[in-house]
Amino acid sequence: MITAFLLSRFIPNGNPPFAEGEKPVMIAPGGKMIMGLFAFTIASAVLSHQVLHLPAMWGMMFGLAVLKLYIYRMSREVRYDSDGIVCPEVNVFSFIAKIENDTLLFFFGILAAVGGLHFLGFLEYFTALYAQYGATTVNIGVGFLSAIVDNVPVMSAVLKSSPDMGVDAHAQWMLVTLTAGVGGSLISFGSAAGVGVMGKLHGIYTFGSHMKLAWTVLIGYIVSVAVWYVQFQIIGFGA
Repeated sequence: MITAFLLSRFIPNGNPPFAEGEKPVMIAPGGKMIMGLFAFTIASAVLSHQVLHLPAMWGMMFGLAVLKLYIYRMSREVRYDSDGIVCPEVNVFSFIAKIENDTLLFFFGILAAVGGLHFLGFLEYFTALYAQYGATTVNIGVGFLSAIVDNVPVMSAVLKSSPDMGVDAHAQWMLVTLTAGVGGSLISFGSAAGVGVMGKLHGIYTFGSHMKLAWTVLIGYIVSVAVWYVQFQIIGFGA
């Protein structure tokens, strides 16, 4: 919320001007249902892992299957927009196809590299840092490492190495989840969303444009860690 507030200070007052003849953007028929299926997919991934002890991938693929069934139902119906114009057919895979191959290869390669390091035993050196410097220090550093490497492989490395978080393991796992997620946004390519957006908005969202306002993310990162410290280490709430 603090980062969003700081970023809002750099947005001009008023509404952005529309180009001549440009129509306001409206949610297409079926759009709200697809948004609901997105939330359902995230929930199914979490619940399938926590309740049914299935891989989170199962819940994601189940959500994709439900989405495809809904898209198939939509394709068999003639849909009209607010102006009475027939809406074009929705193809869920066309959106995925627009993501550049180098973006997909980036995630595939870096996750494969983490898996290889785990197989060769090099992640054991990572767990030694927890014993040497303490879980809190290392977990805060994970956030800055996520900004450089990307938060997905860094969190994957933490999960695969399964380090000893100490007596307050629950609080430390909450901390590393927080720092990896927020810290990855310190640099544009430090998060999956940033990499995806850079691939879609060439010349608009770049490394340079992100770094101009990266200090707002850093402030949010510091405040979030401070809130964690007060909540878990001082008050003990949620520990």
